[in-house]
Amino acid sequence: MKAKTYDRDNNLMSGNLFINIIKVALPLMLSGILQLFYNAADLIVCGQFGSDKSVGAISSTNSLINLIIGLFMGLSVGASVLMSRTYGAQDKEKAYRITHTAILLSIVIGVILGIFGMIFNRYFLIMMKSPTDVIDLSSQYLFIYFMGLPFSMIYNFGSALLRSIGETKKPFYYLTFAGIINVLLNLFLVIVLKLDVAGVAIATIVSQGISAILVINNLVKSNGYCMLNLKELKIYNLEMKEIIKIGLPAGFQSILFSLSNVLIQSSINSLGASVMNGSGAAQSLEGFGYVTMNSVAQTCVTFVGASYGANNKENINKSLKYSSFLIITIGLIVGLILMIFSRPLLSLYVSDPLDINYGYERMKIIVLTYFLCGLMDAYALSIRALGYSILPTIVSLLGVCGMRVLWVYTIFKIPAYHTIQSLAISYPISWLITGLIQFVILLIVKRKVFKKM
Repeated sequence: MKAKTYDRDNNLMSGNLFINIIKVALPLMLSGILQLFYNAADLIVCGQFGSDKSVGAISSTNSLINLIIGLFMGLSVGASVLMSRTYGAQDKEKAYRITHTAILLSIVIGVILGIFGMIFNRYFLIMMKSPTDVIDLSSQYLFIYFMGLPFSMIYNFGSALLRSIGETKKPFYYLTFAGIINVLLNLFLVIVLKLDVAGVAIATIVSQGISAILVINNLVKSNGYCMLNLKELKIYNLEMKEIIKIGLPAGFQSILFSLSNVLIQSSINSLGASVMNGSGAAQSLEGFGYVTMNSVAQTCVTFVGASYGANNKENINKSLKYSSFLIITIGLIVGLILMIFSRPLLSLYVSDPLDINYGYERMKIIVLTYFLCGLMDAYALSIRALGYSILPTIVSLLGVCGMRVLWVYTIFKIPAYHTIQSLAISYPISWLITGLIQFVILLIVKRKVFKKM
């Protein structure tokens, strides 16, 4: 038997479930925080050593990137949910087919979307009303970013498979190594070679390539549930249909979120460069709060899916209860820390006091309410893990996207509320409404599933 396998994760559902959830969530949480540190390094290096438009140019591309790749990243959620169920049922043959289907899908999707993004990114930036003084830099960044999209897809699909069986440590190690390379390249390409946003983009795709290679190497060397044989890469029709059935609604939900965020970003762009810079810096900091809670939500779906596959009602209930407690606790603690140190942290990204003030005005509304978003994610993912994929998408369409679109075209149009504060308030309101509806649906779905079990 090979030295490292995933068979040891057969004990994932045994012992103290609360401790097990923490053990799985912690490396995933550290991975997310680490990734954000590297993303923050991109903005900080550009902000300190690049042009005065660099931060706004890079931060304004996030919504567009998420919009273009969101649909297909939803398929990685489908692969993760399907694998967690299969893992719970201890069906290694099906797990083998899922792994090979998911990895080949990631390669195909990455190539197609990469070409699409390189060709059409500028047209989308124009549609988003990107300011003329940053659109060239934004387009340059996106062109290079999409060149490396296949690497990003491979890593995300591969790490999703590992996460679904409780293996979150290895992706963390890989991300750590790749991230160090990313930061070093940032410093060299931006400070020494003066490549500005192009240097940041090049460093990003190199680090993504390294992390993708490391994940694939891990899967190839495994002989457990996520075993991969590159010579036998194949899309299995049944597994692909199941992945699409679960993941496509999740992808549409991601697109709907991204569309509403694109609308919000367009509204931010209309408020000027200072608001863009301050909001971009605040978004980067807010991300630290989001990933800590989302890591618990992702862990929750692993445990709920595995418990569902094993027909274990008690562990489904415990997984939901423990995960909700952790999300609320972590969300409030991290939010409080970010709020206390908001201005010094914002000054790492931007130096203009006006930019910092705009970022602060956004953060004071969002960071302390971010736990609502974490709960919303956990409930939606759990509903999918229990076999109902379309309902969370419909709720997200009405609760998040519908509300934000309505807000932008009504409240934000009023001159007195044409501010960054007004836009920021739309986030917690949409999280609260959607989260409450998702919770009610989860209770109904859980009752139906338990009757069948």
